[in-house]
Amino acid sequence: MPLATTRRTGLVDQVIAQLREAVRQGDWPIGQRIPTEPELAATLGVGRNTIREAVRALSHSGLLEVRQGDGTYVRATSEVSGAIRRLCGSELREVLEVRRTLEVEGARLAASRRTDAELERLRDLHDQRDAAQREARFDDFVRVDAEFHLTVVACGHNTLLTELYRGLTEAITASVAATTHEELGQAEEIEHRGIVEAIADRDPVKAGAEAAGFLDELLAGLD
Repeated sequence: MPLATTRRTGLVDQVIAQLREAVRQGDWPIGQRIPTEPELAATLGVGRNTIREAVRALSHSGLLEVRQGDGTYVRATSEVSGAIRRLCGSELREVLEVRRTLEVEGARLAASRRTDAELERLRDLHDQRDAAQREARFDDFVRVDAEFHLTVVACGHNTLLTELYRGLTEAITASVAATTHEELGQAEEIEHRGIVEAIADRDPVKAGAEAAGFLDELLAGLD
């Protein structure tokens, strides 16, 4: 595995980036045990604590799995894939239920309080989302879709609501990934244009209904 010697600033972030790239390129296939802490520390020229922190971060994101007494194994090739593996069943339902609570009120507030510049940002994100869907760019679609929903909430100008939602970013992104078909170009995805237009029309009732509608559809699909 070709790993570059790290610089002496931001060591943990650099090690995370290099390990992530090694996984992405297939240097360590899914299910394979990666080198031990001492081996990685010697290869990268950093301390074992730095390696431990980087591995912990990648384990938290779902790329790696630490098995006590056995070693660390590759679990997924990307954070999105790892999120899908972690989030399923009853946990996914709980995340969608919390999203519904926050996003319905966020959409209602956005319809009343959004600025023209924020509306343009929403339209731009929606266009990016549609483009990613048409071109079957799964990772981009998940990222932009999650950003779209955060932006809707932020347009409501309720700082506490926005920060509560932002604090759930990882779980929300995982829920988007878990409810999205990887064959984007061949699958019918949930449309969000109604949310954008309701916010544009400054119609809080319709905006709330649009936000609730697609989440209710996702929840019904879990039954």
